[in-house]
Amino acid sequence: MSGETNIAKLINEMSPELNHGEYVFSTVHNLDRIDRKDTICEFKENEGTTIVIEKNKADQLKLPYEYVAAWITLKIHSSLEAVGLTATFSTALAKNNISCNVIAGYYHDHIFVDTKDSEKAMLVLTNLSNTSI
Repeated sequence: MSGETNIAKLINEMSPELNHGEYVFSTVHNLDRIDRKDTICEFKENEGTTIVIEKNKADQLKLPYEYVAAWITLKIHSSLEAVGLTATFSTALAKNNISCNVIAGYYHDHIFVDTKDSEKAMLVLTNLSNTSI
C-alpha cells in the first residue's frame, strides 16, 4: 500500500486524532538507559539523539526538556511523496498562532503542538478537513 498523493483527498480525509498524554522532545548522548519501547521516535543529529517520549517517562529518567506537546495523528495513509499536505495544515495552524512540529511516519503524519493549543489545533484541523474542496 503506497499511500495517498491527491492533496484534496488528503485534506478531506485526514481525520485528525488527538492521542492521549503529554510528550516531550529531549536530546540524549547515550541511549543505553532509554528503553527503546518507550520512545515515540528518535532522530540522530550531530549534537545528540533527539527522542520524543512521554513526559512522565522523561521525568522518571530525569531527561531535560523545554517543550510539552500534545500528539495529533492524521489517520489517512499519506504517501511520503505527497506534495502540499504539510504546507496546508501547518499554514492553517500558523494562521491560528499554533506552532507545530511534524514527523512523517510511513503510514501517517504526526503533529506535535503545545499542550495548551491541543483543542484549538484539533478544531483548526477538523475545520480545514470539513471545508476543503
